[in-house]
Amino acid sequence: MKEEKFKIIQFIRELLVRIDKELDNFPKKDIEIKNRIRNNTYDLLEIAYDANTTSNIQRKTELLEKAIAKIKTIDFLINLSYDKEIITNKKYIKLGLKMDDIIKYISGWLKKINSTGA
Repeated sequence: MKEEKFKIIQFIRELLVRIDKELDNFPKKDIEIKNRIRNNTYDLLEIAYDANTTSNIQRKTELLEKAIAKIKTIDFLINLSYDKEIITNKKYIKLGLKMDDIIKYISGWLKKINSTGA
């Protein structure tokens, strides 16, 4: 996989690869959960790129807050998959660690914007 200079994008890409790998055996009756996890992760990637390219501070803040909401939605869906025993504890932890990295960086980015205005 191509190494990304923008750390958050790299973490989101790694999460996407991990999702494809870890969620390959979803039962047909729960395939909608898998599709929502994947689609929300792609949306998160798009939001991160958008936030990185905009120079409007208010828009950037809104996008980062939207990204946090998106990652929390992904977390909920993965937690639901675990509760329904679709994924194992090991897969749940691996995905959770990737999401933790993403949320830490986005939160840090948001704090930096709020404290410096850049």
